[in-house]
Amino acid sequence: MQAFADGLMRVKRAPWLVIGLWLSTLVLALPLSLLLQGQIGAHLADSMAAQSAADGMNFDWWNEFLAQSSGVGQTFVPAILGFAAVLQNLSGVADASGPPPAVVWVVTAQLVVSTFLAGGVLDRLARDHAIGVGAFFAACGVYVFRFLRLSIVSVAVYALLFVSVHRWLFDGLYPRLLEDLTVERTAFFYRLSLYAVFGLLVVFVNLLFDYAKVRAVVEDRRSMIGALSAGWRFVRRNPGAAAGLYALNSLAFVAVLFLYYLAAPGAAATAWAFAIGQVFIVLRVIIRLQFMASQTALFQGRLAHAGYTARPVARWPDSPAAEAIGPQ
Repeated sequence: MQAFADGLMRVKRAPWLVIGLWLSTLVLALPLSLLLQGQIGAHLADSMAAQSAADGMNFDWWNEFLAQSSGVGQTFVPAILGFAAVLQNLSGVADASGPPPAVVWVVTAQLVVSTFLAGGVLDRLARDHAIGVGAFFAACGVYVFRFLRLSIVSVAVYALLFVSVHRWLFDGLYPRLLEDLTVERTAFFYRLSLYAVFGLLVVFVNLLFDYAKVRAVVEDRRSMIGALSAGWRFVRRNPGAAAGLYALNSLAFVAVLFLYYLAAPGAAATAWAFAIGQVFIVLRVIIRLQFMASQTALFQGRLAHAGYTARPVARWPDSPAAEAIGPQ
């Protein structure tokens, strides 16, 4: 699909977006990592288990640490290592289980930062040319409050999905389907089918909010209800293109997951393991940008010319006072 290829080229021409988003992820995770490092260091101290833990993985010590730790220390479980962390995250989404309480504030901070940066990122991808740091953050400032209003609506919709709909599917409908059922394979098929139904609902809602953001930026919309309605109209009028593009981007994400599965380290905490993990995060950032860039390209290709954005490039300071502080 042309929009998919166009999105890849837009991301390729915006390397600083990749670097910036990767650094923001690293910075947000750093305080939690340092806190966990402090707990592990205090527990190991000069004990005999310290050397064995450094050489590989001492599961006896690990279990003792989990039994005695609290807060962020309780998140240091085997499932956070290597590809198991990916499976844990996917399972959490499928089963509508939220993050551990100790990391909720990090997840919240990540969502706030992502909301702030989204306007600048979409503006840069829509223009498909360098706009400068000042113009980028000016666009972030223009759209942050609009996207915060949109986030209120999205939180309500996703809460309805992950609480009410998920509970009805898996706590209400699923037990009724199992009544008088004796074949375990059929039960597995029922649950898998319900996961598919729930996943399609999540994808549909995700599409609506994605194109609402695209239309808000490309058309400089101030009403987020209007942008959401416009996003729905675009998806309704272009269902095959929107769904097909989402499927292609999802396949690219699956390919990244597969590569990480092949290369993911085990329990060894080495510099090589850290490097592989960071490469995986960078690839995830690229896929995230690819979703945004290709969806923007699809919209511009269907309803606007390729380089169109309604809002002029912001320059700072953008006011008559600029003349007073400029060269005389």
